Amino acid sequence: MEIKSLDELQAVDERTLSFTPLGLGRMLPEDSADFQQRAIAGLRLADDVAGTTRQRFEQLRTAFTHGVLCYELFTLVEDGTRLALEQALRDRFAAHHQGRDVEVRDSRGRIHLIPATNYPEFFERLRKISRPEIRIEPEGDWTRFNGMLAGLLKWARRQGLLRGQRNRSLEPTHQELRNMVAHGTYHLTTPVDAARSLSDLAETINQLWGQQAPGGRLYPAPVERSVVAIGWSADAGRTVMGRADRLDETYDDIEFTYILVRAVHDDPKLMEFDSRRATTAFPAQYMWGPGTRDEALAWLDRERPFTDLCDHLDQVVVVRTLDGRVDAPSYPAIAAARPHAEQTGIWHAVRVDRPLDAMSHVRAVTEGTPGHTPEGECRSCPAETLAKGDITVVLEAARRAGADTEPLHVPDVRTPLAAAFSRLPL
Repeated sequence: MEIKSLDELQAVDERTLSFTPLGLGRMLPEDSADFQQRAIAGLRLADDVAGTTRQRFEQLRTAFTHGVLCYELFTLVEDGTRLALEQALRDRFAAHHQGRDVEVRDSRGRIHLIPATNYPEFFERLRKISRPEIRIEPEGDWTRFNGMLAGLLKWARRQGLLRGQRNRSLEPTHQELRNMVAHGTYHLTTPVDAARSLSDLAETINQLWGQQAPGGRLYPAPVERSVVAIGWSADAGRTVMGRADRLDETYDDIEFTYILVRAVHDDPKLMEFDSRRATTAFPAQYMWGPGTRDEALAWLDRERPFTDLCDHLDQVVVVRTLDGRVDAPSYPAIAAARPHAEQTGIWHAVRVDRPLDAMSHVRAVTEGTPGHTPEGECRSCPAETLAKGDITVVLEAARRAGADTEPLHVPDVRTPLAAAFSRLPL
C-alpha cells in the first residue's frame, strides 16, 4: 500500500469531476464537492426509524460526501445499501413486535415462543428450529421464515409494510445484489448509481415505518389528480390536452371536440383515455363529454369539480378473456355496470401498479407462457392474480381486496388514439 501525505489524501479524485448536473462533462473540485453533497442532501428518514438503522444510513451518507476525494467510496456506499436494507428490516421486525413473543412453529408442528426485543438474539434461537414458520398478524396465517433477507422481505410484504407489485418483482433482485456484495468479486460503480441506491434505501426505510415519499421512485405518496381537458379535431388529425381551468384562455383555430377527465396531468398514457377501460398509467376518471369548448366551460362553471389524490400502487383491475381474445383491463365498478351480454367469458381480478400490466399477465397466462403463474403472485411479472372465474366471483375477490365494486355507469367515450388501439388485433 502506498503511503500518501495528508495533502495527497485531501486531493480531489479526478474521476469524480466527470459527473455534472447536465451529464458527463467536467467540474471544478469545489463545484463537484458541492454538487455531490446536494445530490443526497434532501434524503430524510422518518422520525420514528430505529436508531441503528438511522446510524447505518448516516454512515453511508457521510461516506458518499467524501467520494469526491476517493472514487471507490461510491461503490462502498452502493454495496452498503444492500446490507443496510437487511438491517432496516431486522429493526422493523423488532419494532413491530414491541418486545412481544413471536410464535414460531417447527417442522413437527410444535410452537415456540421467542422474544423479539433484540433481533440478533431472536435470530440465534430461530436458526436452531427446524424449518421455522411464524404467524402473520392479524390474519394468523403461518408462513416460512428463515430470518434472513428473503424471509424478512416476505414478512414485511405480508404485514403490509411494503407495497407495489413492481417493487415485489424486484425483491429477488435485492437478494441477489445482497449476496453479490457478501460473496461477489471486485466492481466499480458511479456517483449517479450510488446516489440512486441511497435514495431508494431512504424510500424503503421510510415505507417500512409508514411514510411515503412525495414524487418517490419506489414508494411514492398519492399523486394529485386535476381536471384535464382532452380535445381532438373532426378528422382526428390534431389532438390537444391541458388543465381544464385554463381552457377559457385557449383559442382554437379549428373546432375541437372535448372531454373532461379527472387525471394526473402528466400521465404519459392520458391521450389513450377510454372511459370504460383502464388504459392510462394512473387511475383516470371520466367526468363529462364529448362536446364543444363552450359546453365544457359551461359544465365546469356549473359543477366546479375538485382535485383529489390517488394512490396507484396495488390497484385492482379486472380483465376478461373471450374466445381467445384478451380485453383491455377495466376497473371493477365499471365492469360491474356492463350489460349482462358484456359480462360473459372468463374474468381475472389482478393486483398491479399499472393496469396494462394486468393485460400482459393475463395474455401470458392464457397463452401458457412459461413462468407466469395463473394464481397468486406471478414470479415473472409485476402482477398478482386474486381470482379467476365468472364476473361474480371476480368482483367479490376485488371487493375483498378493497376495490370499489358498486356499479358505475359511464358512457362509452374514448380518444381517437384509444379507439385506434381498440381496433388492433390482440
